[in-house]
Amino acid sequence: MQSQSFIISQKRGYLYVVMAALLWAVSGSAAKFLFSTGISPFELVQLRLTIAAAVLLAWLLLHSPARLKIATRDIGYFIILGSGAMAAVQFTYLFSISKIHVAAAILLQYLAPGFIALYTVAVTRDRLGRTTVLALVGAFSGCYLVVGAYDFNMFAMNHLGVISGFLSALAFAWYSLQGEYGMRRYHPWTVLFFALLFGAVVWNILQPPFGAFLRRYAPLQWGWIGYISLLGTLLPFGFYFKGINLIRSTRASITATLEPITAGVLSFVFLKEIMTPLQIIGGLMVIAAVILLQIEQSFDKNAPDVIRKRGKLVNSDAIDTPAETD
Repeated sequence: MQSQSFIISQKRGYLYVVMAALLWAVSGSAAKFLFSTGISPFELVQLRLTIAAAVLLAWLLLHSPARLKIATRDIGYFIILGSGAMAAVQFTYLFSISKIHVAAAILLQYLAPGFIALYTVAVTRDRLGRTTVLALVGAFSGCYLVVGAYDFNMFAMNHLGVISGFLSALAFAWYSLQGEYGMRRYHPWTVLFFALLFGAVVWNILQPPFGAFLRRYAPLQWGWIGYISLLGTLLPFGFYFKGINLIRSTRASITATLEPITAGVLSFVFLKEIMTPLQIIGGLMVIAAVILLQIEQSFDKNAPDVIRKRGKLVNSDAIDTPAETD
């Protein structure tokens, strides 16, 4: 019989990812607005990663300085996570929405749960339950309807934008799986900080160091830059990692497909955009998929939180204690 604490932790995991989806929902349209004012995707990636890393560094120094310590042997892992996965997922998504519709870019990125599922089955030999497979199909189908993809002609869109959107799905899957691996040893905020740090470092090498900060921006632009950096990057990626920490990558990525649903509802409420019957059906399908995932709650011994508690993969030079969960 499942313990009450396990059920609570599972619910918390889903709640974290839902909060991430809520925050991500606005950031795509905010980025599109900034691109229309002359800011390039290269500059915005540099801005958001650098600001997010700096703010998280300050917060950890004040509240949890121990989480800034990592084992020497893990530096290579964090360099790959940050300069590879984090830098790639940030740029490919933003470049995609700078070239094609935001809705199309979101749909392409949410191919990621499928890639994650394929990886877990083919490489880690995890078994996907029938409920999880059904939720995966339902979530993507729902996204397809919500973003109105039946009206898209992908072949007529900017080809670089479409390719970048597809690559953003691969990068998001890579980031999710790599992050899950790191959280077997370290707290989610530790993993996120070093991902942001090395992501910021690589973008300050690819671009002139702090070059994007030297431009003059209008107050409105700075407002949206601040939103994207903090409420569109730092907090949602942190919540997403905390969700993976409890429910793992496959379930977390499927739950994150609530993002386009949230964006549609916000457009309905604030922009008075009408949702078509097919979009409403798609939204209900995604919500049903997330609910379905929670029905199949079973103890997962490979969840990062469980592994850290059990003390596996933790040795004397790792900083996180096995019992740390928050």
